[in-house]
Amino acid sequence: MIPQAVDFQMRRRTGHPDFLDLPWDLPLETWRHERLVDVPRGISRHVVRFVRYGEAIYALKELPHRLAEREYRLLAELDRLFIPVVEVAALVTGRQVGPRRSLDDGELEAVLITRHLEFSLPYRRVLGATGADQALGDRLLDGLVNLLVRLHVAGFFWGDCSLSNTLFRRDAGALGAYVVDTETGELHPQLSDGQRNQDVMVAEENIVGELLDVTAEGLVHHMDPIEAGEELRRRYEGLWSELVREVAFAPDQRFRIEERLQTLNGLGFDVEELEVSAQGGEYRLRLQPRVVEPGHHVRTLQALTGLEVQENQARRLLGDIARYRTELESSTGGPVTETYAARRWLIDVFEPTISAVPEELRGRLEPAELFHQVLDHRWYLSEAAGHDVGLSEAVKSFIDTVLPRATASGLADMLVDEA
Repeated sequence: MIPQAVDFQMRRRTGHPDFLDLPWDLPLETWRHERLVDVPRGISRHVVRFVRYGEAIYALKELPHRLAEREYRLLAELDRLFIPVVEVAALVTGRQVGPRRSLDDGELEAVLITRHLEFSLPYRRVLGATGADQALGDRLLDGLVNLLVRLHVAGFFWGDCSLSNTLFRRDAGALGAYVVDTETGELHPQLSDGQRNQDVMVAEENIVGELLDVTAEGLVHHMDPIEAGEELRRRYEGLWSELVREVAFAPDQRFRIEERLQTLNGLGFDVEELEVSAQGGEYRLRLQPRVVEPGHHVRTLQALTGLEVQENQARRLLGDIARYRTELESSTGGPVTETYAARRWLIDVFEPTISAVPEELRGRLEPAELFHQVLDHRWYLSEAAGHDVGLSEAVKSFIDTVLPRATASGLADMLVDEA
């Protein structure tokens, strides 16, 4: 039970324990409590302890009040923006723990509580694992680069990007990276190139230093620290350029818009804004990427059109709505709302495509999957022709040459796989 004389305040997010049975009157480093557990962890400048409640493990980090408040807020904001980040659970402040080491501005120490990320490991355990090789090191860099780009797309300046401030979790052959420390972070509407470059420079320096340390300790033999730092910058710049680069295309190559949307979706990003400008007899396309939230496309498409589809189908259909909206704005000479464009797209594009299928072929594919495959077919035909063939021609070709054969074959393949 908690001692009677303890004074503190706790701010707790719903869905987590109350943590009231912990000895908040004592510094974390002196705790001897039955809930304490050992968890693989990296190096931290602060005292960190782990406690277990049922199946869940929580990390408790002791730090000055001002920093704790800041990190509590930023972790919650990043989670709201669908950034891979540890889940913040609670913040304890106003603790009377007696005299101990000096703190910033004489503030009382606070404790930030986050839920430990299941099946995650610090970079030292990843790189020092049995069988670790260069390929694993590459996946580690890719995970960190993807995380940093996602943060920058969301307008977050990390300020101290490093392997130590990240946790890694296996993800279908890749390594997913999660933010665990935001003490130096800043959230802005948008980052300047200077802020991004500063963040990458800090990341490069930190990673070189961290890899030099683990190499000197004999934990890692397959990664050159200097080359790894340079490679991180190259991969970051490559991914960022792919997200924001402009694409030029001729007036009869509007399928390039769909191609660009698919590329960004494949990288795990959605499109917040699509801008097309005419210059010198050609169009130039610029996209504003944003981080994709789980299930976002399904909910958005249903709200706009009433269609209930799968996530990847929703992503594809929303991309076509964005393309159609651009065409409407070009033809009308003015802005068109997303809601209006979606209604027009449903009536003028989606429903006529589904209705064009002969009765004897209906039911072989659900409508959203049928439309998705028609879009793929249109893209292939346009690539072969070197110009946009148009939806009507693509629908006719798909019905005549693909739908009867492809659906039967696909069903047979599925039954073989299931058997």
